[in-house]
Amino acid sequence: MSEWSQLERFLQTDPEDVGCGEAMEIMHVYADLVQAGADPEARYPGVAAHLRACGPCAEDLEGLLAALNDPHD
Repeated sequence: MSEWSQLERFLQTDPEDVGCGEAMEIMHVYADLVQAGADPEARYPGVAAHLRACGPCAEDLEGLLAALNDPHD
């Protein structure tokens, strides 16, 4: 990745994005809200912004939701 593409990516970052660390700290709460049919984006807009921008964290949320919805518990 060139210096220019890194700078461009940084400049496109949503200022509300909380980053991977904070998103991962409350991912289980966010997933519980999604599963309950609540609006987690209203309560955690910074996490929602991060999940829109970070593919790996969005995949982690999908995996967590799949585990919560697994009927084989």
